[in-house]
Amino acid sequence: MPRPITLFTGQWADLPFEEVASLASGWGYDGLEIACWGDHLDPWRWDDEEYVAGKLAVLEKYDLKVFTIANHLKGQAVCDDPIDGRHRDILPDVVWGDGDPEGVRQRAAEEMKNTARLAAKLGVKTVSGFTGSAIWKYVAMFPPASEAMVDAGYQDFADRWNPILDVFDEVGVRFAHEVHPSEIAYDYWTTVRTLEAIGHREAFGLNWDPSHMVWQDIDPVAFLWDFRDRIYNVHCKDTKKRLGNGRNGRLSSHLPWADPRRGWDFISTGHGDVPWEDAFRMMNAIGYAGPLAVEWEDAGMDRLVGAPEALEFVRSFAFDPPAAAFDAAFSTKKSGGGGGAAASSTGAHGRPTTPSALDAVAPPG
Repeated sequence: MPRPITLFTGQWADLPFEEVASLASGWGYDGLEIACWGDHLDPWRWDDEEYVAGKLAVLEKYDLKVFTIANHLKGQAVCDDPIDGRHRDILPDVVWGDGDPEGVRQRAAEEMKNTARLAAKLGVKTVSGFTGSAIWKYVAMFPPASEAMVDAGYQDFADRWNPILDVFDEVGVRFAHEVHPSEIAYDYWTTVRTLEAIGHREAFGLNWDPSHMVWQDIDPVAFLWDFRDRIYNVHCKDTKKRLGNGRNGRLSSHLPWADPRRGWDFISTGHGDVPWEDAFRMMNAIGYAGPLAVEWEDAGMDRLVGAPEALEFVRSFAFDPPAAAFDAAFSTKKSGGGGGAAASSTGAHGRPTTPSALDAVAPPG
């Protein structure tokens, strides 16, 4: 069965939820990954049966499903240090309160627990989002950050997120952390360290978004393979690099999105440097069967043009794996009796044809 293609509503939360549902349905999306901001979802109303039923009724009206909900903005505040005016701009009053940093972190943690509860009420098994980070401010390593300071940052993450994940476990929901600059896991090795920090507990997995890896020169396809047991959600977002002219830097010089002096930009899916065909083939290889959420971000294109175009692009690559390897047809054995080509788990040259057999294959690269 083809993986469902959904629209992540985070970049559409300035519009009423029902208007976004109507647009997505008209374009042909299978569902929504619903953001917990704007009027789209309010986690503090997780136990309001009428509220939850109303959201499900809108989805049913437009023949849409929900497989994942997202709470990046409040997740960001759980571990962040410092908490400042940037957070005031993205947090609701119920989380910001009087602005005391520790109070903000604690209220953000409570909202993440409520997000898990709301997901369960909606029949959703995955929440995507950010974690925040007490040590992102050390990324330049100057003034020098000691090993003890970095260790303390990962301990802070574990101390703050384990109680949140306990609630996720209680209600049968998983958290998919989006590996992203400014988070506790922002590249390959910080992802390894983050999983170690929480003891590889199953409630915590990954939201694979290749756009954040491409500009860092991390191979997003190899990432899928190496973390294949932790890929809980997928965002289809693209990045275009504009490096190599001797001026544009990878850190992008605090320039606004779409400024031609930036070293890279988020761009509509299919217009950038993500190796999408290899990525979808790898998703087939690791057996990822979850939703493919188009997260549409492109400061140089109208979203009403880009979102339906991105859907068609993703649909063109989101093919299912074959039932058997093409070279199974070369076999001289007849089907039936347990020895025919159709019953074999390998092709004519002994290559595995099922995802489960890939564990014996060396990783790419």
